[in-house]
Amino acid sequence: MPLISSKGMYGLAAMHELLQHETEKPMQIREISAKADIPQNYLEQLLGKLRNADLVKSVRGSRGGYLLARDAKDIMIKDILIALEDDIKITDTKSNSPVLNLFFDETKSKISQIFDLSLSDLEIYQKKYNEYLHYNI
Repeated sequence: MPLISSKGMYGLAAMHELLQHETEKPMQIREISAKADIPQNYLEQLLGKLRNADLVKSVRGSRGGYLLARDAKDIMIKDILIALEDDIKITDTKSNSPVLNLFFDETKSKISQIFDLSLSDLEIYQKKYNEYLHYNI
């Protein structure tokens, strides 16, 4: 069972597109969909969940669309995943073994710490990616 479903992956991709976009101009769903390669109908559902979690805000009208609800440094990756996945799950069921239950609870806590990065921290990975693309012979 994957730790993050396609819902979480697509949601992170959409949030990353909003991060890279001009902050004062809303980004339309069709634009996010095209850039992040997310089916538009599915993206509408994800953005609804992200809006309910106060991670994005919507602007109505012909020039409307979506914006980050607050500064990217104040939006945590784990909050995005929890808004979309309802929780960060290691396993769906409890074990009959209290030892394994403690192990899974501790593992969940450690994974939550791993995702305790802000959306703006994704820029670190953008820099790493750019360095990877620019190599010298």
